[in-house]
Amino acid sequence: MADDHQIDDLDRRIATARAADRARATGGHKPAKGYSQGARVLAELVGAPLGGGLLGWALDRWLGTAPWLMIVLLVLAIVVAGRNIYRISQERAE
Repeated sequence: MADDHQIDDLDRRIATARAADRARATGGHKPAKGYSQGARVLAELVGAPLGGGLLGWALDRWLGTAPWLMIVLLVLAIVVAGRNIYRISQERAE
């Protein structure tokens, strides 16, 4: 019976140590949602036009249609990024 008590005590101490380690790794709290929304907006502003431009450039090189596909995909990526940013702005920051 003493062994069961020691195992339970060890399990409790391990769980406490893991919880303390998680709290220390995250600074003890979650970042505010506003910061994550800002990061998402920044990713949309940079990633969508960059991805659309690169994809359009690569397709233009492959198909020999320069610069038309790059322009079309870049404009499309900017429109989609704007729509996504609008959706993000409609979310409630808590």
